[in-house]
Amino acid sequence: MDKSNNAMTSGYNAKVEAFRDEEYPMLKGSVYLDHAGTTPYPKSLMDSFVRDMTSNLYGNPHSGSSSSQLSTSRIEDIRLRVLQFFNADPADFDVVFVANATAGIKLVVDALRAAPDGFNYAYHQASHTSLVGVREEARNSLCLDDRQVEEWATGQTPFEGHEDRPTLFAYPAQSNMDGSRLPLRWSDTIRCNTDVSRNRTYTLLDAAAYVCSSPLDLSSVERAPDFIVLSFYKIFGFPDLGALLVRRQAEEVFNTMKYFGGGTVDMVVVCVKEQWHAPKSQFLHERLEHGTLPIHNIIALDAAMDVQKQLFGTMKEVSQHTAFLQQRLDRGLRSIRHGNGEPVCTIYSPEPNPQAGSGPVVSFNIRNNQNAWVSLAEVEKLATLKGFHIRTGGVCNPGGIASALGLEPWEMRQNFSSGFRCGTDNDIMAGKPTGVIRASLGSMSTISDVDAFVDFITEFYQDLTLPPPLTSHTTQKSSRADLCVHSISIYPIKSCGHFQVPPGVDWEVRPEGLAWDREWCLVHQGTGQALSQKRYPKMALVRPTLDFDRGELRVRYAGELPPHQPREISIPLSKNPSLFRQPTTLGSRSSRVCGEEILAQTYVSNEVNDFFSGALGVPCMLARFPPGGQGKSMRHSKAHLQKHQLPSATPSHQTPRLPGSFPGDRPPSPPDSDTERSGQERRILLSNESPILAITLPSLDALNEEIRRTGNHKGEISPDVFRANVVIAPASQGSQGSIEPYAEDSWLHLKIGDGGHRFEMLGSCRRCHMVCINQDTAEKSQEPFVTLSKTRRFDGKVFFGVHMAVTGQSQLPTLRVGDVVVPSWTLV
Repeated sequence: MDKSNNAMTSGYNAKVEAFRDEEYPMLKGSVYLDHAGTTPYPKSLMDSFVRDMTSNLYGNPHSGSSSSQLSTSRIEDIRLRVLQFFNADPADFDVVFVANATAGIKLVVDALRAAPDGFNYAYHQASHTSLVGVREEARNSLCLDDRQVEEWATGQTPFEGHEDRPTLFAYPAQSNMDGSRLPLRWSDTIRCNTDVSRNRTYTLLDAAAYVCSSPLDLSSVERAPDFIVLSFYKIFGFPDLGALLVRRQAEEVFNTMKYFGGGTVDMVVVCVKEQWHAPKSQFLHERLEHGTLPIHNIIALDAAMDVQKQLFGTMKEVSQHTAFLQQRLDRGLRSIRHGNGEPVCTIYSPEPNPQAGSGPVVSFNIRNNQNAWVSLAEVEKLATLKGFHIRTGGVCNPGGIASALGLEPWEMRQNFSSGFRCGTDNDIMAGKPTGVIRASLGSMSTISDVDAFVDFITEFYQDLTLPPPLTSHTTQKSSRADLCVHSISIYPIKSCGHFQVPPGVDWEVRPEGLAWDREWCLVHQGTGQALSQKRYPKMALVRPTLDFDRGELRVRYAGELPPHQPREISIPLSKNPSLFRQPTTLGSRSSRVCGEEILAQTYVSNEVNDFFSGALGVPCMLARFPPGGQGKSMRHSKAHLQKHQLPSATPSHQTPRLPGSFPGDRPPSPPDSDTERSGQERRILLSNESPILAITLPSLDALNEEIRRTGNHKGEISPDVFRANVVIAPASQGSQGSIEPYAEDSWLHLKIGDGGHRFEMLGSCRRCHMVCINQDTAEKSQEPFVTLSKTRRFDGKVFFGVHMAVTGQSQLPTLRVGDVVVPSWTLV
């Protein structure tokens, strides 16, 4: 970019920075790099819309009243303004308002599907999922790459032998995955080189990503696509509205549509003797906008175009600004290097090139200094805490992802069989990432956003050491350790507060965990999804107490309550069937816990459910998941030893991998583990991964010392944030030196208590930003996850604490505060 453009963009950037805090208060204190996902709307747009709504009365356009006629005239004016926004002549194009770009695609598909012999369909491999899905409606379908499309443009039809039906070719103007832009000329060349005498080929352009930051010029009707789909909220942030732009020469496609809705016909005859209707014929949009239009959204579009122009000028100015920012972000990410010279970021977006053209998107993944991929989920967790809005995963672009990451179809099927699903945390499968990190820039993005993100990646993912240490502390494998059980906590209701076992009380340990631990949960009344503190932090203020004298689970809410809301409620510990909904009612439907489908028993009492709903402000029900059961009434532990814990293995970054090998996702357990001996998986109730979770105070002290050293937190992190069942500590102040921080990583077994009850270590506990919720106040902060991300990250994942389970017992053991703990570093 030349100096004049640089200076112009700097001035434009200063203008945006000057009004951003006022216009975009929802972005205050954060860095927005997800323009292609959700565009924030300016405050002045909402003010303008509210003024319009409070000054005018808009009625259903299908009427002759003054309010209806006002709606009709405004909508038609806005329809014309949309065409002018894209430099399209209303004599050549029509605008059909739809819910979003996907709805526009489906409208075209519904029309072609109604053709007498269906239609052929070809789509570019960089297409959004919404374009890919069209193939299921076509008689024949093909996915094409750039070369194949260019061959088609020279007259080589991809549907040899199937030219007797109409063909639809769809592609994105800009890939929403990596920002690469595809030739707009394809629409013209493919249409011109098709044998029209046999059947027409229509082109559909997905412009949703492109028009967010670039002007789309439709002044040449002969070169324009037949159909263009877009979403206005991606450009302006508001309203939630899309459009289908139709070249009038292609309107014939819709002549075979059969369905008609209210407002699309001039007359309908409905009687026993005859059924007949006459569709409206003056304008295409009159036939396709079924039912009452989203009047207020369309009127809001008028305000959106006004405010966009006032704030940002023309789309050409926006395009120049975002192109400059993309160049800066791309250059900044490419420049970050580890101490060994290897790049931190593997970038999939094309390098900025004014001639080739690319959108303001940078998609990439991160490698550590041993060339191992960093988990996308872990990056997003940390970015969320630091106030960065980015998107990770497959970004609804399966072809682009597969091409960028080198994923063959058989690999993607194998990943699916291994448990991968969109949105899950297991995003590194068989040594390859399954998605990308995407930063997308828009009109309100600034240079400081870009620089802050580059600094963030540098701070947390650049490793200047060579080679990196295996752990942040040296683990001392002593033959003895003067340790004891410092505290025992039970969490009767999943994700709610803890009940601390009093000193001197023996607490039963069952195969599925400590007695009464995570036996209840709160499920959303609408979805059945188990509630979690990650989404509802106030759950930390729900404080349960087990009252065995009265046979009740007493629950107190420690936060603010609505008027007349009781602060405490009691629930019988009894499993009396009358307490729960019968299997024939809503209570028997499936719920989901940690992504798993379960069958939990929901309480019938409105008093109980209203208590939790009122306290949390969420419509929810209390549910119980008692021990035992089959099928969906049974869960199993997922915890396993991590690579950094394997007793005699070399560090994961030194493990050789043979070409063509298939590394397992689960490291081997010790050969005499109870799991292998029994051939059965360990049962759990509603805990995330294992029967019991433990932490040690020396590790917590080391973490707090690291936080104090960096100056990121004023107070110490409480052990409560880690929600462990068992906290292990030195037996006395003088025995502190008998155990190093993070020694638990290398423990294989524990013996606890006078009876020497034996526990097997199942692996380190992977952490998310739920550890940043203060369990006393329900307030969120950045620590300790930020510091853990720097000191306790292995294979791209963050760990603290260890999973364990009772093993080898003829009878159920008990734990007591003060019990002696003897770790073992060898198989016993």
